[in-house]
Amino acid sequence: MPAAIEAVDLRKRYPPSVQALAGVSLSVEPGTIFGVLGPNGAGKSTLTRVLSTLTRPDSGSATVAGIDVLKHPVQVRRAIGVVGQKHGSDPNATGRENLVLQGEFNGITGQELKSRVQAALERFELVEAANRQVRTYSGGMARRLDIAMGLLNRPAVLFLDEPTTGLDPEARSQMWTYIASLAADENMTIWITTHYMDEADNLTGELAIVDRGRIVARGTPDELKRQVSGDALHVELVEPGGTDAAAALERIGGVGEVEVDGRLLRARAHDGAAALPAVLAALDGRRIGVASVKVSRPSLDDVYLRFAGRAFEDADAEPVKK
Repeated sequence: MPAAIEAVDLRKRYPPSVQALAGVSLSVEPGTIFGVLGPNGAGKSTLTRVLSTLTRPDSGSATVAGIDVLKHPVQVRRAIGVVGQKHGSDPNATGRENLVLQGEFNGITGQELKSRVQAALERFELVEAANRQVRTYSGGMARRLDIAMGLLNRPAVLFLDEPTTGLDPEARSQMWTYIASLAADENMTIWITTHYMDEADNLTGELAIVDRGRIVARGTPDELKRQVSGDALHVELVEPGGTDAAAALERIGGVGEVEVDGRLLRARAHDGAAALPAVLAALDGRRIGVASVKVSRPSLDDVYLRFAGRAFEDADAEPVKK
């Protein structure tokens, strides 16, 4: 069976100096919830726009649903659904009217259109709000309508670009349930871009971590976390520790990969709980005050730090170049 999505050495540069894609290659099997995780400005949205025919790459090739993105963009658009970061509905039209318009745009008419619109309203729990203007919807309701519109043509591949950005925790959790049910019930390939670690960890079957226009790691969430051995130690110091704090941990058995960034000391330990008393004693011996300490199992943030060379929160705080 051919890949649902395949990309080979995709490159895209925005003048004057932003390399949005720097040679991205990947293959996604049909029926997968595939996540693209990265900080703001990493290249996730550009990659999605190229695969959904909204942007042409400078070089490289790609197929979606077995169709060449560059040679046959119209055919690709008929085979996919796209839900962008911003709401795609008309706020002054009702939910039902938006769905009907989307269906007509895709060439669906008559009883078939009526049936699909009603099924979409029921599936996404929008029946009671169907005849209200979308501007009266909550953020979660408007996002559910966006996805319902993206599904109306029954696509082989559904692209969701940051589908839960701006939603409160309850609405995000509800959206995860809807997305998971789509993959289970429709055997649909779902492409999700996100900068939420928990979303990528809990929702995707496979994911690629993107940084500065490149894929730096790829696999299932569990496979990626297994590549980072040991527990993570996060120690917040009372004052910036510098080389003294790092030196204090050098001779502790089972502790390594020590990094100090201002007041934050990071390290890895084979057994974090067992190593913690020795770590605290070593810091105390050098009169280095500790404000707080946390021990955790490997996370996707640790994976990102390992492969990108910096913490995810630091990368996400960088200004996005346009």
